[in-house]
Amino acid sequence: MQKTKLIETRKRKNISQEKMADILCMDVSNYNRREKGIAKISLQEWQKIAEVLETPIEDIYENEEGMVIIFNDNSTGTGYGVGVVNNYNIPVSMWESQKKYIEKLEAEIESLKAMLGKK
Repeated sequence: MQKTKLIETRKRKNISQEKMADILCMDVSNYNRREKGIAKISLQEWQKIAEVLETPIEDIYENEEGMVIIFNDNSTGTGYGVGVVNNYNIPVSMWESQKKYIEKLEAEIESLKAMLGKK
């Protein structure tokens, strides 16, 4: 998803994509992909962009569309990694595909249970 708020703010401040790319130490095509939503903008990049544009991150930040974030909290274990939260980004299409497959398997299980119950 195109980062409309970012683009509008950058243009309003008269800052070119070339200048933003230079500040973020990347080439223009990489910066352009970030504005178009093709490439993810890291938190550090959002912070630097907000600093350059002299605006709060909240005013320019837009979520990465098409991603589901799953939080896996391992805080119940003991030893190394206690209290660590791991974030995994999974494309929505994969998430939906897996959900449909699980539903199909659950239906098959119910069907098999019914068949076994009749015998």
